[in-house]
Amino acid sequence: MSRAFTKEIDDAPPPPLEERTMSMAPNLVTKRGAAQIQSEIDRLDAAIADATGDQQAGLSRDLRYWSARRATMQVVEATEHPAAVAFGTLVSIKRGGRVTTLSIVGEDEADPATGHIAWTSPLASALLESEVGEVVSFSAGGRDEEIEVLEIRGLAN
Repeated sequence: MSRAFTKEIDDAPPPPLEERTMSMAPNLVTKRGAAQIQSEIDRLDAAIADATGDQQAGLSRDLRYWSARRATMQVVEATEHPAAVAFGTLVSIKRGGRVTTLSIVGEDEADPATGHIAWTSPLASALLESEVGEVVSFSAGGRDEEIEVLEIRGLAN
């Protein structure tokens, strides 16, 4: 293979970045989630001004994603005393002998490691509309589990 051919390949522009995938579910967000989206847009706007080339392409792609998420977001007000598990609630559950507290939030603000789960997640879907004292069946990893709802509160705004 000639060196000229290799050089031509090396000089080829990188393939365009694929757009970030967006969920087809309604874009429900808490007030906290709306603030996080706006914060990310502000951060990206500032970063794009200082970026060059490939960096700018990636940042611009992310800015398009977050701008679309802001345009489609539906801010859901928290209910102070919810009767059942719903979007924007804090729910304490007993699962596998352990008590865990979870926040049911929007997809973009979900962080399972900190107890914030997306309302579209399998666990949240199993819990939605359940009430205190109710035992919910949940299948995960090929196992069926019983989850007891211990407490439900509205998320602080």
